Amino acid sequence: MMRTRPLKVALLGCGVVGSEVARIMTTTADDLAARIGAPVELAGIAVRRAGRERPGVPAHLLTTDAEGLINRGDIDVVIEVVGGIEPSKHHILSAFKQGASVVSANKALLAQDGAELHAAAAAAGVDLYYEAAVAGAIPLLRPLRESLAGDKVNRVLGIVNGTTNFILDKMDTTGAGYSEALEEATALGYAEADPTADVEGFDAAAKAAILAGIAFHTKVTAADVYREGITEVTAADIASAKAMGCVVKLLAICERAADGESVTARVHPAMIPLSHPLASVREAYNAVFVEAEAAGRLMFYGPGAGGSPTASAVLGDLVAVCRNKLNAATGPGDSVYTQLPAKPMDEVVTRYHVSLDVDDRAGVLAQVASVFAEHGVSIDTVRQQGRDGDASLVVVTHRATDAALSATVDKLRALDSVRDVASIMRVEGE
Repeated sequence: MMRTRPLKVALLGCGVVGSEVARIMTTTADDLAARIGAPVELAGIAVRRAGRERPGVPAHLLTTDAEGLINRGDIDVVIEVVGGIEPSKHHILSAFKQGASVVSANKALLAQDGAELHAAAAAAGVDLYYEAAVAGAIPLLRPLRESLAGDKVNRVLGIVNGTTNFILDKMDTTGAGYSEALEEATALGYAEADPTADVEGFDAAAKAAILAGIAFHTKVTAADVYREGITEVTAADIASAKAMGCVVKLLAICERAADGESVTARVHPAMIPLSHPLASVREAYNAVFVEAEAAGRLMFYGPGAGGSPTASAVLGDLVAVCRNKLNAATGPGDSVYTQLPAKPMDEVVTRYHVSLDVDDRAGVLAQVASVFAEHGVSIDTVRQQGRDGDASLVVVTHRATDAALSATVDKLRALDSVRDVASIMRVEGE
């Protein structure tokens, strides 16, 4: 039997995602009620500026007093799609104090203060759900937290930022340089006016922290994630990848150490073979590989951003927390029982693609090879091209630590025969 008294929802933020959440809640109210077992009522929408026109959003619900909306005493669920650290954190903690569950899409806040927020939610006996914080519409966090709860996840590898994937895809398919590809991404609305969070890897690093924490049952923050963006990726890097039968992607990689005593989380550009499923992820799409001991390899793929896809994830969480409210229950909370430390990047083992500009004369290759050998970095392949006194060497290594590769590169730069270390890129997806 359906309860007649509605569950009341406060929406914080009415931008691209928030306005779509409001629209779906309004137009599918009957379906949501049938799925939840009670009506849901959008009680108010907190915005920064009330005067802006918002087509399809009921104007009488708008308010600039977010705290007043949260604290009015009858709110069951708060949806936070404002973003940023403050005042979002304050608003979420206020919601918990009022006994309201929270649905959030705030990856930056969760990556920085997720443990504190989970503790506050548990103390208040309410839910904190945030499927929309990672990979948009793709169901990913709930499968990790619930479907794989009986398994042991060892690795999460994926493309979790649509803007950078669009840029790298255009560089690969059209031959465009980074600047031209970024300009196209901005014109199409895939990149913000200030794209720093995307192109420098901050967005992906926050998502990697959330993924690693859930996958490995340990506390991981954005500060624990090694981060490189794509601003230094050149057309020459893309061409080198093609020559190797690879493509360049910005990857988020979270791994449990082989000895089970630590974890790593990193975000950086990498070359992956065309045979790898992630190589075919085009445009602004996201895809994530999960490797678990019993389940094997699982792939999650779909649109990773945008108003409608993100709103879909938000509404899925809303249905879940509302059902929990009706049953006087809460869903799975924070699971950090393993307390595994995050290993520094210097100790991470991977393969490398190193491009060198060198003098075109006898003995240079042997000299370069000896430097790699001196630092214990084994060479897999070498490709050499030379013309008119100049030459390029492309060295692909076997697996080595970041520290060993860094020491090798420092020594190479000191050689008279090496004019420049043109680029260094990791190679993944063997």
